[in-house]
Amino acid sequence: MKEVISQQETMLQEVIDGMSLPQKSLPSKYFYDEKGSKLFDEITRLDEYYPTRTEWAILKHYVHEMGEALGNKVLLIEPGSGSSEKTRVLLDNLASICCYIPMDISGEYLGKVAEVLRGEYPNITIQPLAADYTRPFELPQMHNDSRKIVFFPGSTIGNFDPDTVQRFFSVIHDIVGEDGGVLIGVDLKKDVSVLEAAYNDNKEITAAFNKNILSHINREIGSNFDPELYDHKSVWNEEEGRIEMHLIANQDHTVFVNGDTFSLKAGESIHTENSHKYSLQEFADTVAPWFNVSQVWTDEKNYFSVQYLVPKEMNQ
Repeated sequence: MKEVISQQETMLQEVIDGMSLPQKSLPSKYFYDEKGSKLFDEITRLDEYYPTRTEWAILKHYVHEMGEALGNKVLLIEPGSGSSEKTRVLLDNLASICCYIPMDISGEYLGKVAEVLRGEYPNITIQPLAADYTRPFELPQMHNDSRKIVFFPGSTIGNFDPDTVQRFFSVIHDIVGEDGGVLIGVDLKKDVSVLEAAYNDNKEITAAFNKNILSHINREIGSNFDPELYDHKSVWNEEEGRIEMHLIANQDHTVFVNGDTFSLKAGESIHTENSHKYSLQEFADTVAPWFNVSQVWTDEKNYFSVQYLVPKEMNQ
């Protein structure tokens, strides 16, 4: 019998592995406990943070074109759904959506959001799924004759390293099947000053969001990270084509994780997130092993894109 590994055990191992690296790191997916999800919702409303409002405008302007691309009787699956705010653009305008599966790692928050959505959309079957969407997962049994469409807005794909990107698209390719598709938000390359401002806001909400990962991890696995011993910093890495978010130790200290000890010097960083930015061609090349880019919608400044991907047949 295959051993079942709990999410807590997975977190513990990933934290120990990340903190053992020469460049210490923590998985960005652990930003999103209930508090982290709410802080991120605040970030999306900041003046400096262009991705959310730009993507929202694209969705609203082109939603009916997108609906034509998605087809009829759609089972909409949203990994990392959070508050599902952008999803409402699709749910409000596309009668073809028969059911919606919001997914998130924060099961408690997910359940609250799903309860609200059921009240707003009584004609749509809503079944939340608490799971780590970067690993293989099973969908609830529902509407087996519908087309499975994964909705992945918010440029979350930019948070993944190249290996995770390929693993994600492999998992999603298997989930949607040959008749499904992916509607995905992809942040595009642009002036560095615009990028850096978006991740270093004046109200320091991004800083609070970054530090909250430590509190979440402490609560789940009993570690003793002290958020006050770290300062938030985001920088553009030109070579890697990404914004990097770090927590910088402001004094020497030691962290204990399940019996393991990790010492940090003042100025040493824990790398908490990458946000890769793509050209349209770079993204098409990235998904090429699994999907073809069928359609692309962008804003006037070409800051952001929403793309519709169709699966390749793996037996070709």
